[in-house]
Amino acid sequence: MNYDYDLFVIGAGSGGVRSSRVAASFGAKVAICEDRYMGGTCVNVGCVPKKLYAYASEYSSHFRDSEGFGWQISEPHFHWPTLRNHKTTEISRLNTVYDTLLDNANVEVIHGRGEIVDPHTVSVAGKTYTAERILIAVGGWPFVPEIKGKEHVITSNEVFDLEQFPKRLVVVGGGYIAVEFASIFNGLASRVTQLYRGDLFLRGFDNEVRQFAAKEIRKKGVNLHFNSDVISIEKLSDGSLKVNLDDDVSVIADAVLYATGRKPHIKGLGLENVNVRLTEDGYIDVNEQFQTSEPSIYALGDVIGGMELTPVALAEGMALAKSLYTNEICKVDYSNIATTVFCQPNIGTVGLTEEQANAEYRHVVKYRSTFRPMKHSISGSQERTLMKLLVDGDTDKILGAHMVGPDAGEIMQGLAIAMKAGATKTDFDSTIGIHPTSAEEFVTMREPVSS
Repeated sequence: MNYDYDLFVIGAGSGGVRSSRVAASFGAKVAICEDRYMGGTCVNVGCVPKKLYAYASEYSSHFRDSEGFGWQISEPHFHWPTLRNHKTTEISRLNTVYDTLLDNANVEVIHGRGEIVDPHTVSVAGKTYTAERILIAVGGWPFVPEIKGKEHVITSNEVFDLEQFPKRLVVVGGGYIAVEFASIFNGLASRVTQLYRGDLFLRGFDNEVRQFAAKEIRKKGVNLHFNSDVISIEKLSDGSLKVNLDDDVSVIADAVLYATGRKPHIKGLGLENVNVRLTEDGYIDVNEQFQTSEPSIYALGDVIGGMELTPVALAEGMALAKSLYTNEICKVDYSNIATTVFCQPNIGTVGLTEEQANAEYRHVVKYRSTFRPMKHSISGSQERTLMKLLVDGDTDKILGAHMVGPDAGEIMQGLAIAMKAGATKTDFDSTIGIHPTSAEEFVTMREPVSS
């Protein structure tokens, strides 16, 4: 049968764009549709604007720290519209870059929401297109639970473009998105309260890291309120919001940001028209080749769950395109994927947590160091850094590396390469450090704290 395209991609986020470009480079005729913005969540309402805002939020502590180094600065003032508008300009530039990349790769861009009609047909804005294969790469969408006053909350989709800067902000949630935005707005001089219904935020991260990070984040001024859940939100006569909690406490805020997870963005996608099976959690179920239960339909990225990270979606897009349009079967290696939480201070991690290591290995040796960074010996800041290595005592192989402190993400990328290459503790010990840096601590920890 003759189709309009070899591959039709629904969703122009990181995974969709990568797979379409690579497939086209191998000679496939490819189209991609997008109904919102080129580049998907990461470029528009995720990684990129979040990192820009994180940079902005760090200046407040830099100003304070500079006094110990002799700088005399008058009271700094933050101007929200400047940051917001400069961010918008940068995102617009990146949107254009994505358009250009697709055009140069000879991928046809179709604007509109794709709806699957049958295993080989997609409808966009009333027009149908046929394809040998269809790829779903629509990503996720912020999830807000049903509560009284839900209409008053915002999500990470709206928080970057608020008309007025919230002097008082309530962040609801305990995942990395909630933790990051709490730190960002705290650094921008908002009075931030973070609410989480569990005992401690960042579930799934190393427990010692979670505890250490909570202590340091509190030092920065974020009011962490654990074991607490919202029962209702009321809008008061002056426009402020009253957040009522289940422990008979209420918090007044100018804005309430819900960062309570994301769900697959599959509403209106037409999955009821095909045999695409979902998991119990509502993600699209795929095999190792990203193929759904409908043989001609594939899915990747956040919509299939797993590690919902941009580099993971990029790797999946590359692997799928190579597998489909070359003789090479590619699989993504999900082990030792490094990640960072861009809170203040940063959290960087790669490999197993202490809890996972102890569950999987019989002899785990832990090395840990906590210290006040050299910079703060003069700045006056009481911020401390945590570094931690987990080692298989039988093979000497590094199982996990964790850090809470400035530039944790930058440092962790190098450690991820070493761990991917199978580095041992002996390799770390024989590496000469860069002095004076915090990073050298990872190659100078000699005495285990537990075994």
